[in-house]
Amino acid sequence: MDQIIAKVFLECVRAIDASELISRVSSTDKEFSFQNWFAVRLERLSLNFDEPSRNAYPDFRLVDFPLGFEIKGLGFPGREANYDCNSQVPSGLHNGRTIYYVFGRYPAKTKEKNYPVYDIVMCHGNFLNADHSYIHKNKNLKGFGSYGDIMIRDRKMYVAPTPFALTDGTERQVTLIAPTGFKCGIDLKHSGTITRIETPRLIRGYYFDMIEHTLTPSYIDNPNAGKKHTFEVFRAAKSLGPTVTLR
Repeated sequence: MDQIIAKVFLECVRAIDASELISRVSSTDKEFSFQNWFAVRLERLSLNFDEPSRNAYPDFRLVDFPLGFEIKGLGFPGREANYDCNSQVPSGLHNGRTIYYVFGRYPAKTKEKNYPVYDIVMCHGNFLNADHSYIHKNKNLKGFGSYGDIMIRDRKMYVAPTPFALTDGTERQVTLIAPTGFKCGIDLKHSGTITRIETPRLIRGYYFDMIEHTLTPSYIDNPNAGKKHTFEVFRAAKSLGPTVTLR
């Protein structure tokens, strides 16, 4: 499967080098145009995938391989340090599929119908969050309001850092971040090693005071506190980009 990931990555490199542009879907589109650009990359490689939909995760689920790609378009300049996860915590494994995230930056306020991809970071989901056990669920509570017949819906939204915020050396480059042991092949070259360390505590839950409007977390000790997760950074063999480091 490493070969498939490398092929998809190198196709992104080729497309950017060839100035293959994003085509705007609509004037209000925020991300789907970049998603369509990525779909063309898979089509050029003859990789079959399930059609993306708003409620499906990840965006692209390969048919012939247990592999998925979640696409995150980032207008630049603009919000690029973090992104809304839309009720799905980032992870490197989902329903038996290995998940890679593809963060791409492009002009934020251009009026052009076609515009370039500035840079891309394709990273294994474990780089963002190594926990595969958490299952998101929306819950509700009835009995709110003067007459006790209003329901409160707890719909959690997660906000995670992007690789552009976590690393130095990824701007204006096309970068692949994969777990140690990734078989890169001769078309890729090594451009750094990154280690992320698990936190001492984990949030177990939270309490929201509806009068004071305060949110109070509760914690548990992380059984994997201090565990190191090491990732290797790759670029196309011809790239002259800098070594990537963790901020």
